[in-house]
Amino acid sequence: MNNNDIKYMKLALKLAKKGEGKVSPNPQVGCVIVKNNKIIATGYHKFFGGLHAEIDALEKCKNPKDATMYVNLEPCCHYNKKTPPCVPQIIDAGIKRVVVAMKDSNSLVYGKGIKQLRNKGIKVEVGILEKEAKRLNETYMKFITKKIPFVILKLAFSVDGKTKTIAEDSKWISSESSRNIVYKLRSATDAILVGSNTVLVDNPSLTSHGMGKNPVRVILDANLEIPSHSNVLNNEAETVIATSKNADKNKKTKLINMGIKILELPSKKGFVDLKKLLIELAKLNILSVVVEGGETVAQEFFRKRLVDKIVFFICPKIIDGEKYIKDAMIVKNVSIRKIENDLLYEGYL
Repeated sequence: MNNNDIKYMKLALKLAKKGEGKVSPNPQVGCVIVKNNKIIATGYHKFFGGLHAEIDALEKCKNPKDATMYVNLEPCCHYNKKTPPCVPQIIDAGIKRVVVAMKDSNSLVYGKGIKQLRNKGIKVEVGILEKEAKRLNETYMKFITKKIPFVILKLAFSVDGKTKTIAEDSKWISSESSRNIVYKLRSATDAILVGSNTVLVDNPSLTSHGMGKNPVRVILDANLEIPSHSNVLNNEAETVIATSKNADKNKKTKLINMGIKILELPSKKGFVDLKKLLIELAKLNILSVVVEGGETVAQEFFRKRLVDKIVFFICPKIIDGEKYIKDAMIVKNVSIRKIENDLLYEGYL
């Protein structure tokens, strides 16, 4: 490994990220081809079913013979998928060295692509920027190894720990800039999940608001309480309702006729079985879910140990029993310091 290897792999990772939110259930992959210390082609996986990054780059090369290929994920070698395997085409192109950030966790590939390349005399190096590569494709890795989606739990709360007022007013706790980050997060994930109470109180659309593709909307509604005119039931995005097996059959039929997918699950104390829900979502090729429900939904996910990643927005407001967000006290001149693993939050009223 040398500095050039790191430089070109960083570029491959940057290219791969351009496919975020577009390639699922495939991983994000970027590729850089270098010859005589010059980049002669780059490529990335642009959309599901499209060219893989390696082939996208190779098709732009006039003469890739004896070049080095940098790719953030082990090249595929299996045939039971939408596109042909990359390994034979890399071999045919005359690539002499392949630098791979990480092995593919898929059992159909794991180590096999690397072995095939080496068997043809191609030098293969593995592990350059592996940590960064695993972080980039964390949702894919969880899905391919555990067969359930990667769960991101997002919460916005005031500095006094409140997620809503006594009137359940919670819609604008965070700033517009923070909300835009959330919209981008939604566009990068396959599904967004909330409880029925969020729908009843806020009537959200749960879209990415023009920041990219809209995620599948998953609503926890054990008793089918949300009204048929709710925004989450419009045609802006696909909607899945997770409900109990004992919920009203007529309501189920009506929702199905509206184009809503119904998942019947075991339930207890008004909550559907979340682990079984994730298994069912995986069957729909949903690799990642961002949970945006309120405290009750969040607590249930935490209790079941189903959260992989948290995204918390701590907002400079003190709600403390106020009825509406507009009446909350604003904290000014905020400073944040990290002390070991703690965060010290200081401000003025």
